[in-house]
Amino acid sequence: MMLLWYALWYIIAIGFLVIVHEFGHFWVAQRLGFKVLRFSVGFGKPLLRKTVGADRTEIVLAPIPMGGYVKMLDEREGPVAAADLPRSFTRRPPWQRIVVLLAGPGANVAFAILVLWGMLWVNGATDYKPIVGDVTLSSAAARAGLHSGDDITAVNGRSVSNQGDVVFGLLDSILSRGSAALSVENPQGASRTVTLTVSDPAERKHLSDLSDPLGVIGFQFAEPIIPPVIGEVEQGGPAARAGLRPGDRILAVDGKPVSDFTDVARDISSTSSPTIGMRYSRGGVEHTVRVTAASATPGGQKHIGVLSTPAQYPPGMVVHRSLSPPAALAAAASEAWEITAQEGQLVWRMVLGQVSLKTLNGPIGIAEYAGESAEAGVASFVRFLVYISLILAFFNLLPIPLLDGGQIVFQTAEWVKGSPLSERTLAFGQQLGLALLVLLLGVAIFNDVTRQLG
Repeated sequence: MMLLWYALWYIIAIGFLVIVHEFGHFWVAQRLGFKVLRFSVGFGKPLLRKTVGADRTEIVLAPIPMGGYVKMLDEREGPVAAADLPRSFTRRPPWQRIVVLLAGPGANVAFAILVLWGMLWVNGATDYKPIVGDVTLSSAAARAGLHSGDDITAVNGRSVSNQGDVVFGLLDSILSRGSAALSVENPQGASRTVTLTVSDPAERKHLSDLSDPLGVIGFQFAEPIIPPVIGEVEQGGPAARAGLRPGDRILAVDGKPVSDFTDVARDISSTSSPTIGMRYSRGGVEHTVRVTAASATPGGQKHIGVLSTPAQYPPGMVVHRSLSPPAALAAAASEAWEITAQEGQLVWRMVLGQVSLKTLNGPIGIAEYAGESAEAGVASFVRFLVYISLILAFFNLLPIPLLDGGQIVFQTAEWVKGSPLSERTLAFGQQLGLALLVLLLGVAIFNDVTRQLG
C-alpha cells in the first residue's frame, strides 16, 4: 500500500513539473513563430489526445511518467510544405532556437522562485541558528575542540546564518580540502576558531554516502526541548483510565526522574513490568499513580496513550523575519540560486571523484521523498516540488546530447560555424547522450534497489 502511495505522489509531482517545463518550450516557441506539432506529457503510446489551435497542435498524455517533450516542425524528420518552411525548427535563427531550449529549464526556475516568493511573503523567513548539540567522543568534531552550546558564526571566514549554510559549507570544504575552519561563540559570548580535519580521502568520500554527514563529522545541532508535559490523552487509553490529564508534568517513571518527554517515552517503552509507576505534578501538587501499559508493536514496546506538548527550541535559536513583497522576491531568488549552486557543486564533486555516485537518487528514491513530503502536509510537498523543479532545470542544462543543454551546445556550434553540423556529428552526439543517460539512470536505479535492500 505504501508503494502505491509513493507512486501516486511521484506521478503527480513529476507530471506537474514536466508540464511546467514543456509549457516553457511550447509558449516561447509559439511566440517566436515556430510551428509546434505536439505537446506530450509522458512517453509512449498516447492515452489521451486533443488537437488545439490554428496549427492543430496535439496535446498528448502518455503512460510513462518519466518526462515529456514538445515536437516542432522539422524538415529533417519528413517533408515540409513550402508555406511552412520558414516556421521549421532548422529555418529559425540559431539564437531563437537557443531561447526556446532555455525556456524549459527557465520555466522550472520561474515556478520555483514564484512559489518560494509566495511562501516567504505569507509566512516570512524562519532560520534555525547553528548551535551545536551533542558532540561524539573521539570524533573529528571532538578533536577540533567543538563543544555543546557553541554557536557557529562562520565557515572558512564566510558568515553563516542558519544550519543549512553550515552543512553545505562544511561538506564543500572538507570534500575539497579535507578541513574546515569554524568561527564559534560559546554560551558566554567568547569567540574562538576551531579546525575540523578529515585527512583520509576515503573517509571524506564517505561523508557523501550517508544521510547524516554531521554524524560522520561527529556532532549534531541542538534539538528542540520537549518538556515532560502531557499534551493530549487518548480517550479510554491507559493514561485516561489512571486519571492522567493534559497539562500534567511527569516527574519520574518507575522512580527514575525524567527531564524531557523523550525520557518519558523511552522509559515507558523499555519497561518489562505490566504496570508503570508515574510521579507527576498537577497545579503544583505532586501525585503518584500506577498505569497499566499497552503494547504498541509486536516487539513489545509499550505506551500509555499520551502525546507531548509542542517542542520548545532553546532561547534565540529560532529567528523569524517578516518580509515585504520585494524582500520576499529577493530572498526567493537567492534561495533558488543557492539550491542550484549546491547541486552544481555536488555534480562537479562527483566528476572529480570526491563525492560517491551512491548519492544519486532514481525514480524509487524520488517517489519515497514525494510520498513522505505529501504525508507531512501541503507546505512540505510544495517545498519538495520547488526542490525537484530546480534540480530538473539544472539537470536539463547539463551539456549532454538529448538534453536541453546538449542541444544548446549544438545550436551554439552551428551559430559559430555559420552552417549546420553534419548529420554524422548529430547522430554521434545523440548516441553518446543516450548512452550517458542510460548509464546515469542505471546507477540511480541500482542505488535505489540497494537502499531498499538495506
